[in-house]
Amino acid sequence: MQRLAGKVALITGGNSGIGRATAALFAAEGARVLLAARREAAGLETVTAIQAAGGVAAFVRCDVREVVDCERAVAAAVEAFGRLDIVFNNAGIVPFGTVLETPLAVWNDVLATNVSGTFYVSRAALPVLIAQGGGVIINCASDWGMVGGQGAAAYCATKGAVVQLTRAMALDHARQGVRVNAVCPGDTYVERWDAKLQPGQSREAYLAALGEGFPLGRVGAADEVARAVLFLASDDSSYMTGQMLVVDGGNTAGGASAHY
Repeated sequence: MQRLAGKVALITGGNSGIGRATAALFAAEGARVLLAARREAAGLETVTAIQAAGGVAAFVRCDVREVVDCERAVAAAVEAFGRLDIVFNNAGIVPFGTVLETPLAVWNDVLATNVSGTFYVSRAALPVLIAQGGGVIINCASDWGMVGGQGAAAYCATKGAVVQLTRAMALDHARQGVRVNAVCPGDTYVERWDAKLQPGQSREAYLAALGEGFPLGRVGAADEVARAVLFLASDDSSYMTGQMLVVDGGNTAGGASAHY
């Protein structure tokens, strides 16, 4: 039985990485999926791949830093599919640097993307979810939002804010039938990591070396995080709200996280 049959999901940043993996999984589980992202070509390619696999998907261009785009994305989901049941606030950026190393422009951009984008989309979606009797919001936080890490001050700050926003929304809207949880991935391979490779270094060698720093001995895969998001989106998690589901290969089990 498909766990999301009859549901409509909006996924920001749904054209790559964890967002793309989640969109494909949601569609396979019966959801109709609207992908909202900045890069149209990648978004349309993702839609084509989902449709080729027998799923239902559409794309809307959306820059989550812009409130008008976020409102348009929510409206587009309702217009395309008649309702909205699940929101996955996945869009985000990962700048590195200490406070002293972080330019003000980068600080403002990561706040706008990771925090304001989550706020804008949720603010637009909540009236729709409440009016139809409930729904689910899943935010993408991070293990570094739970315990912090070195060399990523702005990122840690914004993901910590997402954690607290998740808890606040969960409490505010529980009696209106809206469950709000967050997934907190650890280091998870996504396409943009290929830019970190040194000349002559293979992706496999890079990931193997990085994975040595984790209890499970490897880096996570996007589809592993997607399965956690599916759990939070489905009725399997029906008695959960305000919770952070950490998917980090054991990285935070000892209460610390570092920049490996």
